[in-house]
Amino acid sequence: MRSDPVQDYPVKGEALSVRKGIATQDSLRRRGRLSLHLMIFPAIVLLLVFSYGPMLGLVMAFQKFVPAKGFFNSEWVGWANFEYIFKLPGFWNAVRNTLFISIVEIVIGQVLAIVVALFINEAKRNWYTKSVQTIIYLPHFLSWVIVGGIFLDLLGMDGLVNRLLQAIGINPVYFMGNSKIFPWVLIITHLWKEVGFATIVYLAALVGVDQGLYEAAEIDGASRLKRIWYITLPSILPTILLVAVLNMGSIMSVSADQVMVMYNPLVYSTGDIIDSFVFRMGVKQSQYSVAAAAGIFKSVVSLIFISTANYAANRFANHRIF
Repeated sequence: MRSDPVQDYPVKGEALSVRKGIATQDSLRRRGRLSLHLMIFPAIVLLLVFSYGPMLGLVMAFQKFVPAKGFFNSEWVGWANFEYIFKLPGFWNAVRNTLFISIVEIVIGQVLAIVVALFINEAKRNWYTKSVQTIIYLPHFLSWVIVGGIFLDLLGMDGLVNRLLQAIGINPVYFMGNSKIFPWVLIITHLWKEVGFATIVYLAALVGVDQGLYEAAEIDGASRLKRIWYITLPSILPTILLVAVLNMGSIMSVSADQVMVMYNPLVYSTGDIIDSFVFRMGVKQSQYSVAAAAGIFKSVVSLIFISTANYAANRFANHRIF
């Protein structure tokens, strides 16, 4: 028997109330989204002004750029600037130095960051871990002007290091003027400054490891080293791959301010990098088009490295970043 339609369906007033309620909820959702959009609007403006706006200057790489004529009236020369820099011995020397210093910093830096994060994670005393974290994080927040000045004093001919060497009967070493030693000075000082801060990502990943796995392994008699090798490292492998791939994007970007503070003409053969080469060509010698061409070359090589690393991570570890 069919029930009363009045009981099955809402009356017109109730339906109208339901529609009004839904409309109100939609309006509130839109307002919430609008507030979020307004929050990121300043960041979008900064990105457009300081990241995308300057990309107009890339056109200089294909021109004989004259500041007085501007971008639209300077003579177009095509690939001539690239052909010019590729023939410069100093450019390829800067590329080799950049790759060597950057690759060593990335590899050793990532290994050290993982090891330090594991040591901190294994420590049981809370006050100890917090103290260690604070001490190793601090150098990251110091300017390279300060850090470079400190190491210039420590490694100078009359610095503390050479005084200690003389005290044990070793002749003083000119660390900042020896072309064979200087790249390692850059690498070691960079690691001292940045490794502590790099551990933050791995410590965050270690917090997410299932503790039940450790308890089960301990019951089975697994030692601490085996628990780290078979549980901890596989669990944070996605994070390790993510950081490795992202680091590939900066493989052509050795810290320019570090090099500018610490290097000198005596070590150009091993200490000159692409950024310092671009600085000399563009700022000191006013060859803006040549400097822009070198910058584009650097960006293209970085793109190739990060794309290759992402493909390798997906191909061999079945983990894709993008």
